Amino acid sequence: MTSTPKIAEKLTDHDGPRHVAIIMDGNGRWAQMRNRPRLFGHQAGARRVREIVEACPDCGVDYLTIFAFSTENWKRTQNEVAGLMSLFRRYIRREMEAFRAENVQVRFIGDRPRLDKKLRDLMDEAEAFTADCTGTNLTIALNYGGRDEVARATQRLARDVADGRLDVEAIDEETLPRYLDTYVLPDPDLVIRTSGEARVSNFLLWQSAYAEYEFIDTLWPDFSEEIFADLVKAYGNRDRRYGGAKG
Repeated sequence: MTSTPKIAEKLTDHDGPRHVAIIMDGNGRWAQMRNRPRLFGHQAGARRVREIVEACPDCGVDYLTIFAFSTENWKRTQNEVAGLMSLFRRYIRREMEAFRAENVQVRFIGDRPRLDKKLRDLMDEAEAFTADCTGTNLTIALNYGGRDEVARATQRLARDVADGRLDVEAIDEETLPRYLDTYVLPDPDLVIRTSGEARVSNFLLWQSAYAEYEFIDTLWPDFSEEIFADLVKAYGNRDRRYGGAKG
């Protein structure tokens, strides 16, 4: 994808984030505002993902992580959950070829066993099909929850201690991340949430300890490449001290 003049201008000489994570919120409200079913909004939101992925190289973003379905989203109506699962299957089938052609490496995080086998197989296939891609790294959080992730990581860590592969005295804050779903990824620099809600909703809790946050009113289906570029550029103006004193 070629940069639009607007994006190219916005990103001149910026010191942007390497890893951006997005809580894609507002699909249902976007659809309701148009007197359409919630799934119509989810479909529009899925199309928006492709555009933001394509904008990442022009914005200097190497890693993009998106929150597609949380461990709490199972509480939604059976019809909405079934529609979302069908949408995920169609999306992966449709986008795999395009992502590979655009050199996008795709991976999934989250607790997979609860997902149906057809969807899990497609996830495995997408990861294998794009494994050699060296461009944008797209991570899709599907049946993901930050607390659930830490609990599963702790279980794996405890098994290694019990089996003698890990010394309990050697465990520190550098140890647990090796057991997280995101162990191959850098921590996010910038977390964006759309739709005007100002909460993190159990997303990347450990990884985002020092991330910068942007809570914006725009509903996800209306989130544009230009808005993305603006937020990436604004990140470069922040003073990140990681607990240290200025100067």
